[in-house]
Amino acid sequence: MSLVFERPSLLRRLSPWFTGFDGPLAFAVFMLVCAGLLTMYSSGYDHGTRFEDHARNMLIAGFIMFVVAQVPPQRLMALAVPLYILGVSLLIAVAVFGVTKKGARRWLNVGITIQPSEILKIAMPLMLAWWFQKREGQLRALDFLVAGLLLALPVGLIMQQPDLGTSLLVLAAGLSVIFFAGLSWKLVAPPLILGLLGITLLVVFEPELCADGVRWSVLREYQQQRVCTLLDPGRDPLGKGFHIIQGMIAIGSGGFWGKGFMQGTQTHLEFVPERTTDFIFAAFSEEFGLIGNLLLIFAFVFLVLRALVIALEAPTVFTRLLGGSMAMIFFCYAFVNMGMVSGILPVVGVPLPFISYGGTAMVTLGLGLGILMSIAKSKRLVQS
Repeated sequence: MSLVFERPSLLRRLSPWFTGFDGPLAFAVFMLVCAGLLTMYSSGYDHGTRFEDHARNMLIAGFIMFVVAQVPPQRLMALAVPLYILGVSLLIAVAVFGVTKKGARRWLNVGITIQPSEILKIAMPLMLAWWFQKREGQLRALDFLVAGLLLALPVGLIMQQPDLGTSLLVLAAGLSVIFFAGLSWKLVAPPLILGLLGITLLVVFEPELCADGVRWSVLREYQQQRVCTLLDPGRDPLGKGFHIIQGMIAIGSGGFWGKGFMQGTQTHLEFVPERTTDFIFAAFSEEFGLIGNLLLIFAFVFLVLRALVIALEAPTVFTRLLGGSMAMIFFCYAFVNMGMVSGILPVVGVPLPFISYGGTAMVTLGLGLGILMSIAKSKRLVQS
């Protein structure tokens, strides 16, 4: 009697690579990718190869997501400490002999020019999730203090570059891990109350605080100007307030239905600054209107909620905290970008995920999605 071994088909051999991919998360990303390609084609029509480069960056991010999704969370956990040390070391190197552009020292030349602060957007939540996994079942107040110090070091180095946008994203990613780890509301509430009180006082006393010659010791001069411009863009409509004013005009001119694809006058007549990068939301709003904005916001909300569901169903403390922080990274990206373009937040260099042009940010997004897919995959393997 002879045994016959049937060789599995190609589809069957490849299926393990795709098993566990989260369908709802992939659907949300697909909607955002389509919106990004449409908007980039319109807003970047006279920007050379912006559309082709944007599509290429999306393919690279997709490949990174696919590769990272194959890495088990245990392997990701093993990378947490080395990646954090590497990121902080590179930030120190930037402070010592980094490349300065437009008054900011954010880059490092290692044969190619890199921006090490981008590493911390992923390394920071990895490190803190690793720390709380190690302290599982024996958390004390001292453990949260150590986590705060681990977070404060890179955030402080990034703020010194200065890079307010990236420092806020790293801070938000780290704070979300600390909060999800079980930080008491008794410690969370006082800073929130003080923050709201500070904003209220700033609005009430804006004329005195933003008068010529007045300097705030806690912020750099350009950061102070951004806050004052937010409160009153009309104080310098052709200078510092130009971005906010033109962004709001473009959003409002879109109306309910929008002017239509490729029909945005504010965008195509070049009134909207940085229309393919930080202010691309204004270009999208002008052409697709309130309906388009609602659909775009729905896609982002669906993405964040699905990421939170993945985190809640994750099998370990490390994966739950890491998944939750990835959800908050996507939320902060979208909220801060839409907020600054709409005139409710100061202008900082934060792109709109999958919509704005930019290779480095797209790589970070691909890593975040890959981590979420890896967590979802590990959950299904545990259940089976």
